[in-house]
Amino acid sequence: MSSTIAFIIIGVSVLFILGIKFLSSPKTARIGNLVAAAGMIIALCVLLKTDGTSVWSHGWNFNYTLIVIGTIIGLIIGAIGAYSVKMTSMPQMVALFNGLGGGAAALVASLEFIKGAHPQELAGIDLPVVHQSTAFIAGSMLFATLIGSLSFSGSIIAYLKLEGKFEKPHTFPGQNILNGLILLVILGLCGLLTFNATNGNATMAFIVMFVLALFFGVAMVLPIGGADMPVVISLLNSFTGLAVAADGFAINNLAMVVAGTLVGSSGTLLTLLMCKAMNRPVSNVLFGAFGSSGSAAAAAGGPAGTVKPIQADEVAMLLAYAQRVVVVPGYGMAVAQAQHSVRELTEELGKRGVEVQFAIHPVAGRMPGHMNVLLAEANVPYDQLIEMEQINPSMDRVDVCLVIGANDVVNPAAREDKSSPIYGMPIIDADHCKTCIVMKRSMAAGFAGIENHLFYKDNTRMLFGDAKASLNALVAAVKAS
Repeated sequence: MSSTIAFIIIGVSVLFILGIKFLSSPKTARIGNLVAAAGMIIALCVLLKTDGTSVWSHGWNFNYTLIVIGTIIGLIIGAIGAYSVKMTSMPQMVALFNGLGGGAAALVASLEFIKGAHPQELAGIDLPVVHQSTAFIAGSMLFATLIGSLSFSGSIIAYLKLEGKFEKPHTFPGQNILNGLILLVILGLCGLLTFNATNGNATMAFIVMFVLALFFGVAMVLPIGGADMPVVISLLNSFTGLAVAADGFAINNLAMVVAGTLVGSSGTLLTLLMCKAMNRPVSNVLFGAFGSSGSAAAAAGGPAGTVKPIQADEVAMLLAYAQRVVVVPGYGMAVAQAQHSVRELTEELGKRGVEVQFAIHPVAGRMPGHMNVLLAEANVPYDQLIEMEQINPSMDRVDVCLVIGANDVVNPAAREDKSSPIYGMPIIDADHCKTCIVMKRSMAAGFAGIENHLFYKDNTRMLFGDAKASLNALVAAVKAS
């Protein structure tokens, strides 16, 4: 590799790192996307031949033609998806795109492995020559195939769960044991192929391993409840990154190694942080079948108290004369596309001198940062968004807490009911405020499938109806008061 190429790859790595850094804040997220995209374009321009020289030094060839065609098609599909998919469906789109990334990584590794196993059959195809004789390279290809195909099939199931096709866990006795046996067979095949990549039966064993990996991705995600899909998406995203990094080792592309490692490490950290926010280990998310017993637990004994409805004009009076208001957004706000109405209401309250803040739970919504993205889209000032750990100590000094479509993340059962599936999960202490207004369509259970004790608290009032319509009514009533 020439020193020029090496310096370019270092620059690309810096752009990737800066892109992720900028993505940590809604204020700079758009710049972060552009910076990372610029790094990827540069990386495409310095693809390496096996002799260490740039593709550009060999002139334009059919490989680069395919790269340009694929890039253009991808840009068109991505743009159509970004503009046409509703914000409520953004988690589904993230799951699909992540799955496609994993599938692409698996296909690259598969082609390289099969080429190494049958070089005579692919001799006429202009592909980079990989040193298949080394066990490390063969292992990298197998790892990328396993993790990439698992991420692909698992992401498809995550997409279907987010779409509501089957939110509840699908389990049967001995399922974890069966999955463990399948994984052992896959790992056994990988170990065998690592040191026998050019064996005559290598291709058939590889195909069996590939199919089992796809099946394992489905079997791994099916037992996981819909409420845990944000964690699953984050975990599968890290798998895709690791698969891309392994591809980089296999085809001698350092840009892929760097990009994949960054995605893999950041996805892993995010997964661990989300599990910490729910006070549950990753193993419980993957193997606990969370949500399968929620309905039974609710039916066995509901919370004490009665539900107390309230009208929009009464809520508007409470808000208009409050000193401090905290809004807790949830997925119901996203479904109703009510984020702009929320911003309008908070601006109107701000004109009256009311201090307004938004309490953000780490796993609110159906993907990491879902509420932050929704509120940023509505131009809600970022300094009004307060994390759960920061706002909870002062919730007892809040005059009105407005819960919009949130459910499980404000359920006091997490503190009070040791038999609850969410017991021990940190929640936003909405029940500690002076008056809590819960905006919901009905008394239906949340994504975790359990009843919310907050609805029956003495200081809670229920404002039933579509969130957007109710908020518009609140805005009109506040302006008129």
